[in-house]
Amino acid sequence: MPSLIIKNGRVIDPASKRDAKGDVFIADGKFVKTLTPAQKKQAKVIDAKGLVVCPGLVDIHVHFREPGQTHKETILTGSQAAAAGGFTTVVCMPNTSPVVDNAGTVALIKSVAAAAPVHVYPTGCITVGMKGQALAPHGSLQKAGVVALTDDGLCVQSNELMHRAVEYAKMFGLSILDHCQDESMTEKAVMNEGVVSTRLGLKGWPHAAEDIIVARNIILSRYTGAHIHMQHISSAHSVELMRQAKKDGINVTAEATPHHIAFTEDALATYDTHFKMNPPLRTETDRLAIIGGLRDGTLDCIGTDHAPHAPEEKDKEFDYAPNGIIGLETALPVCLDILVKKSKFQLSHVIDLMTRKAADILKLPAGTLTPGACADVCIFDPGEAWLYNTYGAFSKSINSPWDKQTLTGRVKTTIVSGQVVYQNGKMLV
Repeated sequence: MPSLIIKNGRVIDPASKRDAKGDVFIADGKFVKTLTPAQKKQAKVIDAKGLVVCPGLVDIHVHFREPGQTHKETILTGSQAAAAGGFTTVVCMPNTSPVVDNAGTVALIKSVAAAAPVHVYPTGCITVGMKGQALAPHGSLQKAGVVALTDDGLCVQSNELMHRAVEYAKMFGLSILDHCQDESMTEKAVMNEGVVSTRLGLKGWPHAAEDIIVARNIILSRYTGAHIHMQHISSAHSVELMRQAKKDGINVTAEATPHHIAFTEDALATYDTHFKMNPPLRTETDRLAIIGGLRDGTLDCIGTDHAPHAPEEKDKEFDYAPNGIIGLETALPVCLDILVKKSKFQLSHVIDLMTRKAADILKLPAGTLTPGACADVCIFDPGEAWLYNTYGAFSKSINSPWDKQTLTGRVKTTIVSGQVVYQNGKMLV
């Protein structure tokens, strides 16, 4: 593998508090302080003038659908979408078919992921079959290589079972990732409960159904000391619960999605299923509270919840269409727009939310340009406007609310373990 020199870029590495014009050196798949004269002579040079050079982005919440639902996405196509979006490390959810509740399925995913252009980490189920009735074999899942446990999309409803789950997870050094939803309050619900749902004649999903489970998880974390991560927070009250938990030193973390900081329930006025998701888009008050939570550290990172669905699945009456949207290829420009341009975040803060802070939640070896670390890099032009078209994108699915929208901020090059895997719109591996 040839050495690399990335020169003339604005280098932003929040982990080492670096934000200045400079060069980045890579040898043997690792970052190094400098290259030897012989290495420099043979090195490939990437001129990043006018571009931002940062650690490869990290997403701890994606759905790649393999095994069993490969008509929606595969580990390969999902990984290519990740690379095109500047992501070099992703954590995939276990709600595949079959679900990831045993070591054999973990082994299958890891074997397929070995050929992916980015680092793909599997998670395992909290409960057998994701049915919320009996604990999955956490020990064997940990031994097989999962980095966390989650019944993503199907929140464990039994408080006692969740209590035992977090105790076992802690014993095996694993985090619990929880989709916070009291299902008794959301049966047949398809959007946020409120004035807009009443006007549209759609069944509402009250934010209290999220808040109750967030509160439960905070209590369980305080009681057991186990780490619980709240997925895709959507409610202002949940943000406030997390803020107080952080002040109290409780071992909980949380993420926000690009779509929950970009849109509100008003986007559903035309019954467009590309705005149907779980948890649902909520009010402007909720949207601003999530942004506030990202600003002050109450919410720890950005997670895309990349959720591919086939066109014929989304092209249904609103009540019957599945929840979820794709988001890996659009996450960076959306966050640059909403957080940097409109909410006046520092660019280094947003990069931190999408790199170091995301990696730290699950202790992943990613999110930094520090010498000795794996050479994962995202190089992007923060000012380039471009037209996003799902039919020309890398994901196998096209269910994006940003389809045919002009976005600003474009990934130019993605490097994984010292190898250029994506450059100027083309996949190179």
